This record gives sequence, structure tokens and C-alpha cells, in this order.
Amino acid sequence: MKPIIIFSLLAFSMIASAAQHPLTPHSAEYQVNYGSIELGKARYQLPPPHNNLYQYRFDSDVSLLMLTDKRVVQSTFTLDGERLVPMRYTHERSGTGPHYQEQSAYATDQNIVHSRYKEERTKFPYNGNLFDPLMVQLQFRLDMMAGLTNLHYAMLKSGEIDEYDFKVIGKERMLIKSGQYDTVKIEVVRDNSKRQTFFWMAPDLGYLPVRLTHFEKGSKQLDITLLSYQFSHQPAEVINQQAANP
Repeated sequence: MKPIIIFSLLAFSMIASAAQHPLTPHSAEYQVNYGSIELGKARYQLPPPHNNLYQYRFDSDVSLLMLTDKRVVQSTFTLDGERLVPMRYTHERSGTGPHYQEQSAYATDQNIVHSRYKEERTKFPYNGNLFDPLMVQLQFRLDMMAGLTNLHYAMLKSGEIDEYDFKVIGKERMLIKSGQYDTVKIEVVRDNSKRQTFFWMAPDLGYLPVRLTHFEKGSKQLDITLLSYQFSHQPAEVINQQAANP
């Protein structure tokens, strides 16, 4: 075997085994189930940033009998150190029932967020600790990678500001159809046990979620599992340089 081929295989092995960064450009596809019933697919996409401008996208297409639900969600933000700064958020829902749109524009220099949910327009104060519902997932992954334990987030959603707390349950080996993953199990903190939500994140994949399970009154209602993923292997050093030189 020629030396250059050996080197190429070694380099690929090093890339494949290296832990990913949450902001490394990537895509991930998930299977969405209601109990044991397959509803459809959901996808996340984080393309390479342009001059420290990131765009994160989520879309889903699920159906149950004659009911359909399609969503396209996009978040635009920048990176300041290890903190994500929101700029714009859009959410469009279509399918059975009423269609609606949600939009928010973060005027961070004026400390104001302009929000529109359905036909209602509102302004909210911005203090640097408010996230949109999509990019907060990436902030969560960054915080997990940094070893933070205060996992408290305020997000603007459906024309209201909601606050969420999360707690780390522990490490767990997760086996699903797409493979086996070493994960950290997280629980959404709630006032009562009637509703429980757990999700499992893989540190080696930049804390990409590999499974989410939601229970209502002890019965499994929603089960989302990772089908496939792809990273572009953009080094973390490049991401940090982009943040330092917007």
C-alpha cells in the first residue's frame, strides 16, 4: 500500500474518532413516532457560517390517519465567545387545521425583540439571555460541552417568554436502529410528574440528541430517534476564529 494511501486512511480515522463541536456544520434526520405508530421524519441542518452568521433549519412532515402537520423553522444568529446571539427566527406551520406563522426579530442594539405570532404583534425586552426555540438547542449543546450545570433558559415562543430548567440524570449507553451511542441522559424539570420528557445526547457527536421520549401520565406519547447524521468536520479552531473575527 502506498504511503499516501496509508496517510489518508489514518487521517480519516482520526477525523472519524474525534469528538465533534456543536457548531460544526452538520445535518441530522430523525424518526418521529407516536407510541409505536410511525408519524414521519424531522430534519435539522446547520450549514457553514458566513462571516460569523449562522443559519439553523428544522423541518418536519408528520401525519396520523387523515391528520397532517408540516413545519419549517429557521433561526439566524451569531457567535460571541461561547454565547449565541439571536437575530431572526421564523416558524411556518401548515397541514390539518389552521395554518400560522411566527416571526421574531432581535434588535440587540436596542435591547428589544419584535415578535409576531399569528396576527398578534408584541415587543419584548432583550437582556442578552433570551433565545429562540431553535438556536437554544445549540446553546444547550455548547453549555453541555463546557460542563455547565446551571441549565436554565428563557426562550420566546408562541408570542410568550417561557423559562425551562434541565437536569442531568447520568450517563447511559443507548441502542437504537441507527447504532449504539454513549450518551448523557437529560430530564426536563417540571412541577409535577404527569408530564415527563427525557432526551439522550451523544458527547462524541457534539452533544447531538440521539433520542427524545415524552410521557403523559406514565404513557409514552412521543418517541424521536436519530436515523442518520453527517458532519463536515470543520475544526473547532476555525469556528473560534470566525467568532473572534466576524
